[in-house]
Amino acid sequence: MDYSETISWLTTQLPMYQRIGKAAYKPNLDNTVAILSALGNPENKFRAIHVAGTNGKGSVSHMIASVLQEAGYKTGLYTSPHLKDFRERIKINGQLIPKQKVIEFVENNKNTFTNIKSSFFEMTVGMAFDYFANEKVDFAVIETGLGGRLDSTNLCKPVISIITNIGIDHTAFLGDTLEQIAIEKAGIIKPNIPVVIGRHQKGIDNIFKQKSTKLNSPIFFVEDNIYSIPAQQKSNSAQTINVQTKDYNSISNLKIPLLGNYQIENVCTALYAINILNKYAIVKITTNNIRNGFENVIDNTGLFGRWQILNTNPLTICDTGHNIDGISAVVQQLAEQNYNKLLFVLGMVNDKDLSNIINILPKHANYYFCRPNIPRGLDADILKQKAKEFKLIGKSYNTVTEAYKAAKTDSKSDDLIFIGGSTFVVAEVV
Repeated sequence: MDYSETISWLTTQLPMYQRIGKAAYKPNLDNTVAILSALGNPENKFRAIHVAGTNGKGSVSHMIASVLQEAGYKTGLYTSPHLKDFRERIKINGQLIPKQKVIEFVENNKNTFTNIKSSFFEMTVGMAFDYFANEKVDFAVIETGLGGRLDSTNLCKPVISIITNIGIDHTAFLGDTLEQIAIEKAGIIKPNIPVVIGRHQKGIDNIFKQKSTKLNSPIFFVEDNIYSIPAQQKSNSAQTINVQTKDYNSISNLKIPLLGNYQIENVCTALYAINILNKYAIVKITTNNIRNGFENVIDNTGLFGRWQILNTNPLTICDTGHNIDGISAVVQQLAEQNYNKLLFVLGMVNDKDLSNIINILPKHANYYFCRPNIPRGLDADILKQKAKEFKLIGKSYNTVTEAYKAAKTDSKSDDLIFIGGSTFVVAEVV
């Protein structure tokens, strides 16, 4: 098989959550245990930094990986989903896993995957861990897929665990309350391994505290240690911020090329995790490494789709926010922008909290409803009808490309086009 044939086999023969949803989810780690055993248990051959959370875990993972790279560490990075190329999921020092490595891995292990009846995600975790072990990375930053406790990545051996925040998402698998979801995320906490919690949240802090106490794991809440991080400057290419902390040196004029307001919280979480790694002498990272790591995060790791400016005439922005908290952050930042008309290209998948999300979207926008090109994509006409119930008005289009093209045709230079609602919508425009 060549590369395209290999990817076709992976996405058609193995159940893939991004495509088909719940049918691909396995509520245990049995398959992953079997896969890793067949591979010689590569998870034991590298040090992991394990990152979970409802929102922000991808950005935090990229930030930490970039800083580690700047400090001279050979750094693996595993994230999901991908936007354009499957290989985005598995990188070392920002370089995509080579196509030939993907082909060889699948050819060598196809029978194993078939016999075990593995999912796409289980296979991908096996590939990533095998690649990182064979390439002898110093560290691998591993982002969870869904939840934590039963996530395939939870078999990694972390030197630190990080939980960014808890919100309502993937309720069919994780539960429909913050407490239930927090229990699943807390499943990544390991005995005697420090854990960093990105945000205090009423009613669930104790879940993390109790789990860490039970496992003798030192626990650190970011908000107890970083007490001010005011935005100083922002342009279309970067925002510059000051970080003030209680227990290590403050950093002024930290430049990051990520423009979302929500990234400030992610910066705090990544910075404090790096501080803990330094504190426990797991790494040796300087302030210059931190500055360079954050400033070069896009170049170093290929982080895209987070409040990303695609065009300036008219201003065109996309964002992968896709749950109630992520969309809420987007809506708040849209309200800060100056524009004549807002043209909103909106597409979603069919298992999201549709009513609550649509209810918070701006009523004054002109909507271009579309269906992302995956089996889980919500029909554009259904989305249009649901949006109409909340007084959101617009037209439906068969594809994201057609919707975006129509928005561009209707726009003037002082308008703003926003594209979002799903990671898979953004994947079709970046």
